[in-house]
Amino acid sequence: MKKIIIHNKYYGKIEIPKTKNAYRLFVVLMRAFANKEEINIGLMYASKKMKSFEIYQKGGCSYELLELEMYIEIAKLLNFSSEDAQKLKAQIEFVNDNAYVTLSIAKNLVLCSKETPSKTDTKYLFWDIENFSNVAPVFYEVIEPFEIEDEHIYISCNPDSLYLFRAEWEADLYDFGKTFNSFHFTKCDHGKNVADGVLLQNFIDLKAKNADIYLLTYDRELKERFKNAIDVSNNLYVLERKILY
Repeated sequence: MKKIIIHNKYYGKIEIPKTKNAYRLFVVLMRAFANKEEINIGLMYASKKMKSFEIYQKGGCSYELLELEMYIEIAKLLNFSSEDAQKLKAQIEFVNDNAYVTLSIAKNLVLCSKETPSKTDTKYLFWDIENFSNVAPVFYEVIEPFEIEDEHIYISCNPDSLYLFRAEWEADLYDFGKTFNSFHFTKCDHGKNVADGVLLQNFIDLKAKNADIYLLTYDRELKERFKNAIDVSNNLYVLERKILY
């Protein structure tokens, strides 16, 4: 942990991630704050670097995400806005998660709760919409062919992603005669994995039995939590993650 002391005033401690540039960026931010300069994400990354975040990158920008988390924590301690960093972090996560979505979602749905499916009489969809920039394939390949009713669809989203992509998602939904209000949609609070927790709680509260459960997420922990919570009478289908090089 690194102590933050500026002009003999102690502000707290921060964990500096073990990346090539993290300490240098930490120093840049401390110097700017000490000199009462404007602090924004431009101090961290040049415009060319910022542009590169708009496309998928090998490794998913994992180092940059750690650096952005450091920036956000520093902002809390020094009391300056980190909205630009939060938006950039959400954009990077969205772009790199979405890069794993293939043209055939249905072919990548696998039964994970048992070896062979049991007979069921209903279907439910739990949808981590943040993994999908284009929601149309979910309708074409999951909702429509599996005939999942609107009231059996649960969607959750964290506020940063909703702020960035709501217009795009709503335009796609409109093409199918739907809005977010057509489903069980929850706009979550800020916080890590809040949307995932809401989906899981929706599932637990449902107490479904003799049902096909489709979980559209790439979060491995959430998949495991669903698997642990599912009734033996249900079939749980999850998305396999394809690794891109």
